[in-house]
Amino acid sequence: MHTKRALFGLKRTKTAGARPIMTDVIQLLPENVANQIAAGEVVQRPSSVVKELLENAIDAGATQIKLIVRDAGKTLVQVIDNGCGMSETDARMSFERHATSKIREAKDLFAIHTMGFRGEALASIAAVAQVEMRTRRAVDELGVRIAVESSTIKAHEACQSPTGTNISVKNLFFNVPARRNFLKSDPVEMRHILDEFQRVAMANPDLFFSLHHNDQEIFHLPPGNLRQRVVKIFGEAVNKKLVPVQQETDILRISGFVGKPDYFKKVRGEQLFFVNKRFIKSNYLHHAVVSAYEDLLPSDAYPFYVLFLDIDPMRIDINVHPTKQEIKFDDEKLVYNYLKVSVRHALGSHNVTPTLDFEQEPAFQAMPTKTPSLRPETERPASVGDFARPRPDNGDDRRHEDNLRHWQRLYEGLELVGKSGGAPEEGEAGNVAAGGNSLSFEVRTSAENTSMDDESGSFSKSQKEPYQIHGQYIVSHIKSGFLLIDQQAASERILYERYLEALGSQPIATQKLLFPKTFELPAADAALLRDILDEVNRLGFEIAEFGGNSFIIHGTPADLSGVSEEALLEKVLAQYKDNLELELGIQDNLARAMARNAAIRRGQSLTVPEMQDLIDRLFACAVPFSSPSGRNTFITFDLEELQKRFGGGNF
Repeated sequence: MHTKRALFGLKRTKTAGARPIMTDVIQLLPENVANQIAAGEVVQRPSSVVKELLENAIDAGATQIKLIVRDAGKTLVQVIDNGCGMSETDARMSFERHATSKIREAKDLFAIHTMGFRGEALASIAAVAQVEMRTRRAVDELGVRIAVESSTIKAHEACQSPTGTNISVKNLFFNVPARRNFLKSDPVEMRHILDEFQRVAMANPDLFFSLHHNDQEIFHLPPGNLRQRVVKIFGEAVNKKLVPVQQETDILRISGFVGKPDYFKKVRGEQLFFVNKRFIKSNYLHHAVVSAYEDLLPSDAYPFYVLFLDIDPMRIDINVHPTKQEIKFDDEKLVYNYLKVSVRHALGSHNVTPTLDFEQEPAFQAMPTKTPSLRPETERPASVGDFARPRPDNGDDRRHEDNLRHWQRLYEGLELVGKSGGAPEEGEAGNVAAGGNSLSFEVRTSAENTSMDDESGSFSKSQKEPYQIHGQYIVSHIKSGFLLIDQQAASERILYERYLEALGSQPIATQKLLFPKTFELPAADAALLRDILDEVNRLGFEIAEFGGNSFIIHGTPADLSGVSEEALLEKVLAQYKDNLELELGIQDNLARAMARNAAIRRGQSLTVPEMQDLIDRLFACAVPFSSPSGRNTFITFDLEELQKRFGGGNF
């Protein structure tokens, strides 16, 4: 008995001459506390508020919906619509938990055609924010204004109001400081708001939507068809890459668009599924779409698609998650097969010819430069000379020499290789600890590693020159064995540290363009570029706004050549967005994104001087052991280890 009391935390009180009495310890939570707990499931961040309010406006029959946001939704989220409005009683009841006009009994859950149905959204939002609603029906002369704070009604009065509803949510989580502290930075939270807005707007192309952030209009979407809405959201460039999908069966109807095989991204973000106009997330269905492309896409690519599945509500269950972004089908395999066949049929019927990015075999690397390449021109990889060579005006040579001296001083016994043409002396290799592993390598300058024939200008073959294997790795001899260097990871490390320095104190020189170029970005990307434009220009670009979502390029980094500026910027922005959740800060994030997309690629053939230059610069870095993403830049193979792998013994 005592054990049970301790287990359940029961308390005993003693009175004189009486047996111990246990007090009651289970009690109902106050309504405002219960609402705050429930709000944790529905309201996770400002984008959750945006989603719920936009869906309520759609359910109200609105044809014009305006979203106004301040400070990424932390200060204000306001939705104005011209829907049916509410009566005074309905407006008051809408803030009660489980009060809804969408369902009446449990069986209605399997016949839902509206976005909301639980009746929790407004009650949850009002529990953790300051909410003001103004609403009026067309048949009423006056509207009603209701102000709620922490689930408490602060005002309830008649007011003048246009037909429809205007809801303002201010100071989200003002009464739950711990939740507010867990919110991410404004760029991250705004990214989530943009995602939710785009999903709702995409599902309803026949409605007008607009989005304003800090008094700046980001989206202005007039009503139209689905193709027009896709182009408005993702930009004009996507228009020529769309392949329509249309398939109807007895069970479901599939419609929308997929991208051509050559229009893919390395990061997620442009893959949208809608079931009965409700956005969902499903790795299972995503696999069906990717499978339809078969071998037309690289293994790490994400195809573009906006696909709508219309199905009988009786065949699905959407009441499995508070966000309603996960659903269950009564026959997932059937939906999977229908989707895969529909996408494959669309690609085939429109004579889609993929543009593939083959990893070139060594036999193809020696082909003449005039031979047409299968790689799109906008994705031609930059050479090591484009990005990794020192410029006389930025102090790279001096920094390079200083870093080499620091390495020598830090690791006792590490010496530069002797005179050109001579065999290595004893003690020329030092042991370096990296990540707990003992690594043995040599730091050599290209002048000390190779010798030039004064008459012919060719490199002497007597030296232990580095060489390339499979167009991906560089083998470099060291006294105790050899290094195997990942050329892309090494290039990313070199460029990352260089770009960080440029963002900090030494901006990269700019090469003016003879003819400035204009380009247009999707609205969300344009807003992002405006926020980081100063930092981008410190990397050597000279970009200015050109009105709307357009920009003009006046100059590019002086050592950037042969690469499409627009394509590079689009890739950098995509990578930047993908890193936002890491909370790296603008400079670190941008340096990573730029290095990732400007680095030497796998499959790119390098000359001996280029390979040696890459090796020298890698070991002159502050952290040469890994790329910015944490991938190893090189691996050391010792002769002793190799001997053991071959069965031991001496050669």
